[in-house]
Amino acid sequence: MLSFDDHDGFIWYDGKMVPWREANLHVLSHGLHYASSVFEGQRVYAGTIFKLAEHTERLFESASQLGFEIPFSQGHINRANYDVCKANNIDDGYVRPVAWRGSEMMGVSAQQNAIHVAIAAWEWPSYFSPEARLKGIKLQWSDWRRPDPATIPAKAKAAGLYMICTLSKHKAEAEGFDDALMLDWRGRLAESTGANIFLVINGELHTPTPDCFLDGITRRTVIGLAEAQQIPVIERIIMPEELEKADEVFLTGTAAEVTPVGQIGDLSFTPGEVCRILIDDFTALTNGLEPDPAHIGSD
Repeated sequence: MLSFDDHDGFIWYDGKMVPWREANLHVLSHGLHYASSVFEGQRVYAGTIFKLAEHTERLFESASQLGFEIPFSQGHINRANYDVCKANNIDDGYVRPVAWRGSEMMGVSAQQNAIHVAIAAWEWPSYFSPEARLKGIKLQWSDWRRPDPATIPAKAKAAGLYMICTLSKHKAEAEGFDDALMLDWRGRLAESTGANIFLVINGELHTPTPDCFLDGITRRTVIGLAEAQQIPVIERIIMPEELEKADEVFLTGTAAEVTPVGQIGDLSFTPGEVCRILIDDFTALTNGLEPDPAHIGSD
């Protein structure tokens, strides 16, 4: 099993390429203690990072929501993503930019802390095994709920917001499931621990309105693919009991791509035509990416 702190290669760290094993931070970093950290997850297909500009824009917006400014331009970060892939010979894989507050001050207040940025890239297999994807993954109901956006920066991809995701996924895996499905604080359908959810009901796609969780970049891509296929897409409030009406269910995300769901709690689903169409279209899209000029763009 790959240990992520013991790996050959290089990581872009505060503007410099450093050996992978030397990309360290101080144990009193504010981001470690108080979760003042934001990140992105990106896929690279045949040398092109999928939707890189959108991911970088969201990284900067997430930092802004946490009250700090990334000390590089978006163009600089875009080029650094490609530099990391080149340095590690990654043509197909995963790219992880992360930004965090450093160790100048230790306490809730961190007004004087330096902002650090790192980008790593590595080979990435399917998030779920091919076998699980073909028959549909198994989801357990999470004990945790997505909170009211009045209590958290819900539109930021912030590290602290994933604590309940880790707890939920660990419990699901321990009980023989692949992942967990979360409701929001009102009892409405929200998302899985790291992906958005879609229901196929009478040939239409239904998906929860993203008012307390991320409007995923892959989510928006799949909505566009569905509309191109003349499949109606309805974003709305969805209650958990409505799952009984669904003919198919699937998840979308950078890691998950388009992954059919075969079970949620006691309910069973069979991946069907809509899942197949969208998996094929998403695969065709990512396999046919044009070379991205972002890494040579100006600031």
